[in-house]
Amino acid sequence: MTPITYVESRRGFLNQTGVGLGMAALGSLLQQSNLRADNPLDIKVGHFAPKAKSVIYLHMIGAPSQLDLFDPKPELVKRDKEVCPDSLLAGRKFAFIGGELRLSGSPFKFAQHGKCGHQISQLLPHLATVADELCMVHTMHTEEINHAPAQIFLHTGFGRGGRPSLGSWVTYGLGSENQDLPAYVVLLSGPPGGAGSSLYSSGFLPSVHQGIQFRSEGESVLYLNNPEGHPSDSRRRVLDTLGTLNKSHLDEVGDPEIATRIDQYEMAYKMQTSVPELMEITEESAETMTLYGAKPGKASFANNCLLARRLVERGVRLIELYDSDWDHHNNLSTRLSAKCKEVDQAAAALITDLKQRGMLDETLVIWGSEFGRTPLAQGIDGTGKKTSPGRDHHKDAYTVWLAGGGIKGGVSYGKTDEFGFGIAENPVHVHDLNATVLHLLGLDHERLTYKYQGREFRLTDVAGHVMRDWLA
Repeated sequence: MTPITYVESRRGFLNQTGVGLGMAALGSLLQQSNLRADNPLDIKVGHFAPKAKSVIYLHMIGAPSQLDLFDPKPELVKRDKEVCPDSLLAGRKFAFIGGELRLSGSPFKFAQHGKCGHQISQLLPHLATVADELCMVHTMHTEEINHAPAQIFLHTGFGRGGRPSLGSWVTYGLGSENQDLPAYVVLLSGPPGGAGSSLYSSGFLPSVHQGIQFRSEGESVLYLNNPEGHPSDSRRRVLDTLGTLNKSHLDEVGDPEIATRIDQYEMAYKMQTSVPELMEITEESAETMTLYGAKPGKASFANNCLLARRLVERGVRLIELYDSDWDHHNNLSTRLSAKCKEVDQAAAALITDLKQRGMLDETLVIWGSEFGRTPLAQGIDGTGKKTSPGRDHHKDAYTVWLAGGGIKGGVSYGKTDEFGFGIAENPVHVHDLNATVLHLLGLDHERLTYKYQGREFRLTDVAGHVMRDWLA
């Protein structure tokens, strides 16, 4: 049998059995197999004992203003609306603003919270109640000034597409503890932003490590359901025959993507049972639903936070929640307030719930974005019309926080200057953050490599340091 005849026979088989493009689309999504002993998602031992078993990454797409949430600047407030001195602007680049630049103090009040005394804005009253669990990092910085490149840089260590995301590196290094769900799950509240699915791409790693998007409204995973007229037992017979054909092809050509396809079809079949059970958040108590502010059937950040906890309970390795519309170039006072109301309660509830269940110690929670916002006012909308002030992109200093999973709570790390333009002490690069996340999972970022196009690649490129001051 020649390769061409073989391919044509497989196409005919797919058409005749009604598998169609829907199941073929799952070939780029789902995982696991009974047919191979060398499953790439089998559990692997890391380089050393881990502190965390799972990660829940809360990514705020568009970049919240650290100056209005976590890093108060009294001097900036005092000099609000003054023309910015040239000495503060030397060597700095901004994405959009230009001309006469004016300082912009925060209109929001800050207060100290917890025994640690974290300064947290009035916009985040729920998060303030778990202040002692948080490690606040005020001196994050990155190399990209626009959203898509900065988002990709944060997730892959490189400012352009084509490289594996953090979640893909983690599943490549550690495999999966769950036989019926993907190891890397993505949940969206709003559109995924400029970089889109590149943020959870497997890049040049085998596609079995791709992040899988779940939906809390409508069909949980696209194309997962059987086509009309094809019951479960019929689909099982189809997959068994298709698996035999793919296994024969794999033995013939040795392409690892064929092995991935075998895994993905099998995982798709298992997920037809496991996913509906996972997504049924009405199983949760009334107290838990109230804690998160979750509402069944609604696509929301609150629902996704609750789903993230349910995924961790089931052994899913990495869950990333993307929440959109944090790009506040104008009308910051109203838009930022509205966004904080959407995420504050649920983010705090996630930490509280994990801790109550004894899961926080082994679950690393991260809250952050691709960069921060300027200490300068920007009051122009997309048409050039003047509006209520907002803030432009700022890559030189911003805030993220971490909790649980081997992190020391109550830590305030790094300081920015009195206006928030730059870093005064303890800078933290994106590569440092990623190196630390891998370390907490038991992976050495310098040893977690993959050979591609003749060289060894890693998430942190040729940089990155583990931030040991954050570690419990």
